[in-house]
Amino acid sequence: MMHMLDSRQPGFDAALRQLLAFETAQDPAVDAAVADIIASVQSQGDAALIDYTARFDRLSVTDASQLELSQAELDAALHRLPAATRAALEAAAERVRRYHERQLMQSWSYVEEDGTRLGQQVTALDRVGIYVPGGKAAYPSSVLMNAIPAKVAGVGEIIMVVPTPGGERNDIVLAAARIAGVDRVFTVGGAQAVAALAYGTQTIPAVDKITGPGNAYVAAAKRRVFGVVGIDMVAGPSEILVICDGQTDPDWIAMDLFSQAEHDEIAQAILLCPDADFITRVRASIEHLLPEMPRQDIIRASLSGRGALIQVADLDEACQIANYIAPEHLELSVAEPAAWLPKLKHAGAIFMGRFASESLGDYCAGPNHVLPTSRTARFASPLGVYDFQKRTSLIEVSAVGAQTLGRIASTLAHGEGLTAHARSAEFRLQD
Repeated sequence: MMHMLDSRQPGFDAALRQLLAFETAQDPAVDAAVADIIASVQSQGDAALIDYTARFDRLSVTDASQLELSQAELDAALHRLPAATRAALEAAAERVRRYHERQLMQSWSYVEEDGTRLGQQVTALDRVGIYVPGGKAAYPSSVLMNAIPAKVAGVGEIIMVVPTPGGERNDIVLAAARIAGVDRVFTVGGAQAVAALAYGTQTIPAVDKITGPGNAYVAAAKRRVFGVVGIDMVAGPSEILVICDGQTDPDWIAMDLFSQAEHDEIAQAILLCPDADFITRVRASIEHLLPEMPRQDIIRASLSGRGALIQVADLDEACQIANYIAPEHLELSVAEPAAWLPKLKHAGAIFMGRFASESLGDYCAGPNHVLPTSRTARFASPLGVYDFQKRTSLIEVSAVGAQTLGRIASTLAHGEGLTAHARSAEFRLQD
C-alpha cells in the first residue's frame, strides 16, 4: 500500500523528492471564478454577498444584516451543548490561552550615550477576520486556534465568517466562538466572505488580516487579497512525519499515520525508522487497523499516493532527512526525544516522546495547530500571538546624536545620488 524506501539504496534522494512533490499552482478556472467574485463584492457590497450566499450556500436573506448572528444566539448554542462537550471545549480553550499568553511581545527602547533613543513599539491589530469551515463540518478547534491568539494579542475586534449551507448551523462551532471571545459572527463563506473581510461591505467591516483554513476557492481568494490585508498562510495538504526508534507500539504509529491521512487523499504520512523488522510490524498494523476506520477509503488513497515507510541508517540520518522534509507535524517517538532536538531545525511542531500523539496538538495541548506545510517550515512558523501584533520602530535623535548620524547619512545619501536626503541631514548639523 505505502511506498517502501531505503535511504541506503541508489536513487533514494530522487525518490524522496518525487514523494514530496506537490503542485501548488493555482487552478486557472478557480482563480478566474474567484477574481469575478471578489470584483463583484468589492463593487456591489452587500448585494453581491446576498446573491452569492443564496447561490452557493442556499441561504436566502433580504438584508445582509440577517447574516449576522447575535451574541444571544452564540450563548444559546453554548448552553445547548452536552456538559461533557462544553467542558472539553472550555478546557481546550484555557490551555490554548495559557500557552499563547507566553508569546506576548513587549515594547522596548534603549538610550545611547549621546541621548539618542531607539526602540520598538508593539501594538495589536485593530480588526481581524477568521474564516471557519461550516455546514456539516465542525471545526471548533479552528475557532479556538485562530481567535484566542488574536484575543491574547489585544486585537480590537474579531470578526468570524462561517458558511451555513441551507441554514445549517453547528452548535459546537458557534459555542467555540463564544468561548474564544469572537465579537461578531456572519454566516457567509467562500471567496465572497474573504472579499467582504478584505474590502468591507455595508454590513461587514473591513479587517486588517484574515486567518483560517478553507477550500480551494477560499485559498485562492486569500492569495488574491493579500496586500490589501494580511493573511496567515495558504496551507497545503496535512502532513505527519514520524521518527521512531522501533520501540513504540506499532499500532500507535499506524494510527498516528492515519490521523493525518484521513484529512484528504493528498495528505502525507511518512515513517522514518532504522529497524526493518519494526517497519514490517507497522505495515502489518496498517493492514489490520485500516478496515476499522470510517474514512478508510481516504486513508488508503493518501497512504498509497504520498505515504511512505522509510528505513534509515540511524536516528542521526532520520534527523537529516526530517530537516529536508520540513514537515508540518513531526513525531519524535524515541526513548530520549530531548536529546535529538538540537539536530532538528525545520518542523511546524515537534511532538516529543511516545505519548505525544499529533492529535493532542490538534485539539488541546496548547500550541497552535495552524502550521506551515509543503516544506515551508524551512522559513515559516506556527500561527501565534505574533501574527496579531505588529512592530513599529522608534527613533528619537538628540541634538548631539544628530551631529554623528547626520554626517554618516549625508555621506551615504550623496553616494546614492539622493541630494534631498543628504541636505535634510545636513540642515541639522551645527558646524
